[in-house]
Amino acid sequence: MNCRSKIGGRAGSATGNFAMTRRLFRILAALGLAAGLSGFAAPACAEKRVALVVGNNDYKNVPKLLKAVNDARTMGDTLKQLGFSVMVAENQSRQQFSETLLAFDKAIEPGDTAFFFYAGHGFEIAGQNYLLPTDVPAATEGQEELVRDASILADRIVERLQNKKARTSILVFDACRNNPFERKGTRAVAGAGGLAPMTQLPEGVFSVFSAGPRQTALDRLSNDDANPNSVFTRTFAKELLKPGENLVQVAQRTRRAVSELADTVKHRQVPVYFDQMVDDVFLSGLAKDTAARSDDPPPTKLAALPPVSVPQMPKEETLNAPIASFSRHNGGWSVTFSFADPTLGISWRIAGTGDFRETGFIDTLDPRTRKRMPNPSIELPPDAQAGTIEVRYVDQSGDMQGPFPIRFDPEAALIRDQRKILDMTSTSWLSFREFNGLLVYYTHLVSYRCAIREVRIGIDSAVPNQVLKMPPCDMRDPSAVSAGMPLYMKLAPSTKSISVELTYRDGSVSEIKSFRSANRSNN
Repeated sequence: MNCRSKIGGRAGSATGNFAMTRRLFRILAALGLAAGLSGFAAPACAEKRVALVVGNNDYKNVPKLLKAVNDARTMGDTLKQLGFSVMVAENQSRQQFSETLLAFDKAIEPGDTAFFFYAGHGFEIAGQNYLLPTDVPAATEGQEELVRDASILADRIVERLQNKKARTSILVFDACRNNPFERKGTRAVAGAGGLAPMTQLPEGVFSVFSAGPRQTALDRLSNDDANPNSVFTRTFAKELLKPGENLVQVAQRTRRAVSELADTVKHRQVPVYFDQMVDDVFLSGLAKDTAARSDDPPPTKLAALPPVSVPQMPKEETLNAPIASFSRHNGGWSVTFSFADPTLGISWRIAGTGDFRETGFIDTLDPRTRKRMPNPSIELPPDAQAGTIEVRYVDQSGDMQGPFPIRFDPEAALIRDQRKILDMTSTSWLSFREFNGLLVYYTHLVSYRCAIREVRIGIDSAVPNQVLKMPPCDMRDPSAVSAGMPLYMKLAPSTKSISVELTYRDGSVSEIKSFRSANRSNN
């Protein structure tokens, strides 16, 4: 395998690389990046491990934090032990944060494993998560645009890693704290603390949040807690170093341990993760049973990621790869493609099944091209099997781009679609009706049960303490509500409220919702 200097970009003279190395380190120092970056100066090969960890404490206009920088340093040390080349950035202003991300971009090559960790203030606006630099302004009600413009959009980091064609992208956010814009005597920017779930991740991405939706993350368990790290980071860092655990196991064990620690101080904090990995990923050695079955020599202490089958990607300079959203309805599947740049035509096929088919056009003019807009949607039958959809498009210059492979997994797509609907319609999970007594209907939950692992309810209790049994999911007709299915339960007439908590199929847990019987509906 040919290796090229990461500093020079291309192989060159030792003198030129040395001079460029010195210039890069001066730039990184100005950005607030820690000095331990020697891994980036050494020659690097494809499929390496690269990490950026960011910790922001010293906010100028919103409350300062105590442990975010420590959390970043701890994660940096942990990732170095796992074979990552690590950039540690501290107390980043908006401009520094942007330049740091550019430096991170340049360190990533196709096929690499990229790890991004952020500790600091985070904030949700209209379902999107923003990471707050240290110079974010002290916005008040109606000034959400100021926060957007001054912050880093979390989804954009995912897009950058996709554009760099990282094979595995891991994003960890220890940023679920209280609303940093709350001030006495002012109306704060709307927000209840916590971050929104990232349910629409592309393939190859794994993200972890230190707390669930609308939950806040603990920096410490009590005033006597002298640990320099937050409750989440101290736990997550230890789990990462345990050999033989894949990413899902690390996330699950972290969630359990953090939840139990938070319970000791009567606080609810349940970390969540969102998994779009194709294969198991082990950062600290392979699973024991895998190693035992292998005829190869014993793995090294820091085993490489297991090989995966990667579809052939388009040429590197083409960054307008589409993304797809899948929606299940009674007639089958609707698939909608999204492109970053204008297109003059779109065609597709199921990989290996013949010629490409045009999607046609819709009766709308694209103001960017002044031509009819290509239809961005296709339909698949309800029994469509898992496979790869190949999409290509004609760009504004008339050149054909692609084909781009898009993985279609009906079960995973159904779960994501129903999960999104449940998140958007949480006020409809339950409804009350008086009919020969007091009834509570949960038809809505039954309709989208394929995304749910467990439903827990609490009758006249804020703590959901009993399981509500749901009918099994039928992938052939997932939304069907058939005769004989339990859709309601009878309650004592004196019942005042019911609390509901969903555990989704990916293991994440919803915010607890409360429904009052006084607001009864006959709908």
